Amino acid sequence: MRERGHPSPRGEPSAEDQGTALGDDPLARRLSGVARSLEAEDDPDQVLAEIVAAAVHLIPGVEDGSISVVVGRRSIVSHHATSELPREVDALQAEVGQGPCLDAMFEQQTVRVPDMAHEDRWPQFAQRASAAGAASMLSFQLFVEGDNLGSLNLYSRQRDAFDDESEHVGLLFASHAAVALADARKVQQLQRGLVGRDVIGQAKGILMERFGVTSEQAFRVLTRFSQQNNRKLRDVAEELVGTRTLPDLPAAPQG
Repeated sequence: MRERGHPSPRGEPSAEDQGTALGDDPLARRLSGVARSLEAEDDPDQVLAEIVAAAVHLIPGVEDGSISVVVGRRSIVSHHATSELPREVDALQAEVGQGPCLDAMFEQQTVRVPDMAHEDRWPQFAQRASAAGAASMLSFQLFVEGDNLGSLNLYSRQRDAFDDESEHVGLLFASHAAVALADARKVQQLQRGLVGRDVIGQAKGILMERFGVTSEQAFRVLTRFSQQNNRKLRDVAEELVGTRTLPDLPAAPQG
């Protein structure tokens, strides 16, 4: 077993892996199909949902799945759980602050739990997770973006449900999924940037017409209101476009 506190390289098999899994062309074809499906989706939340659904279908031994996300390295949220079991176990990990999902995220490793009832790595978590019905678990790091981290969590109600093949398929799958999710987030950020510029332009147009000012002067009105009210410029612009007014709108600058 690896020493705790010494992260392994991302994508390394778990301590339980015996190296018995073999790759095959049918697997590559299935993963390619999943990758194409994920890459066709540009909504990150929908990509997460499809990742969980595909993992449950594709990875051997899986009965249920979810994605855990740590925001700001503090708040833990469960997404797209396929049943009450992953929701309950994810909430338990958030409560006690330990468990395979957290190790997968923070230590950048694959974590396999063959028999939750006899697991001693997370004493506060394991017995309660076993009582909830999680007999086996398998977790993979999915993404790390600054202080935000995510893991793919896979569950079974049977002991020893996951083997080396499960890890082999899961590692390949998680790599494809991580790329698709990163691409979707880039598209979303680009779309938000374009929408933001568009709505700011509309807000400037309203002020230019109302006050008879230039584009630069209208922009200064928006930024002044944004700073005075501690609000994002885009939010100010959206309110002005939506309501055609803003409370305490500063006077238009002259000259």
